[in-house]
Amino acid sequence: MLSPKRTKFRKVQKGSNKGRASRGTRVVDGEYGLQALEPAWITANQIEAVRVTLSRYTKKVGKTWIKIFPDKPITKKPAETRMGSGKGNPEYFVAVVKPGRILFEVAGLGEATSKEALKKAMHKLPIKCKIVSKAEQEMEEKGE
Repeated sequence: MLSPKRTKFRKVQKGSNKGRASRGTRVVDGEYGLQALEPAWITANQIEAVRVTLSRYTKKVGKTWIKIFPDKPITKKPAETRMGSGKGNPEYFVAVVKPGRILFEVAGLGEATSKEALKKAMHKLPIKCKIVSKAEQEMEEKGE
C-alpha cells in the first residue's frame, strides 16, 4: 500500500475539496490518461487496485504512471467508544482529488488496448472519470 515515509503531523483536519484542479490536468508522461470528473478522497487500496488492473494489461510492453499519491491520513475512532476523548488514530491514507486531475497514465499499448485498460481501471474508482489522450489535448491547445 502507498503511504508517506514520514509526515510533519500525525493527524490532519478534513479540509475543503471545492473547485477544480489547478495542477496535473494535462497528460504529460503517457499517451492516454484517466481524468477525474468529480471531487473525492481516493484511498491507497483503490490506487493499488487500479495499479494491479493496469499492470495486467501493460505486461512488459507498456508503461504506467500513477499521478496521485495518498498523503492525507484519515483517522477513525474504535467501535463502541463513547463520544469525546479526542480524535481517533490514523487508519489509512487518501489522495485528495479535484475534478480535472489526471489520475493515471499509460503508454506503449496502442489505442484500443489503452482505452480498454483505462476503462477497466475506472470501475475500481469511486468517482466518474473520462479517458483523455495527449494528442486530443494538444489539438485543443492549438485550436484555442
